[in-house]
Amino acid sequence: MPPHDAQVTNRLKTARGHLDGVIRMVAEDAYCPDVMKQLAAVQGLLEATSRVVFRRHLETCVAEAMRAGRTDEIVDELMETLKYDRRVLRPSPADAKD
Repeated sequence: MPPHDAQVTNRLKTARGHLDGVIRMVAEDAYCPDVMKQLAAVQGLLEATSRVVFRRHLETCVAEAMRAGRTDEIVDELMETLKYDRRVLRPSPADAKD
């Protein structure tokens, strides 16, 4: 498995494990604000993973499409994709530190 794929897979498995924990919290009638905090943490993990996938797409697929002269096609594809996940462009906490 390429390093990028392993990184994304590990992040997704972490999110899945965290979500399993949240499901247990709900089943055990945990305090709602505690559940909400954990849900926010899972969302953060997924958003960070989405940014990793997006960056990889820009560095590989988009760059290749542009070199091949398919700029309009790849820009249209990105615009369509970003309609479904506007959060992918939100800066991460690590970006704010730079």
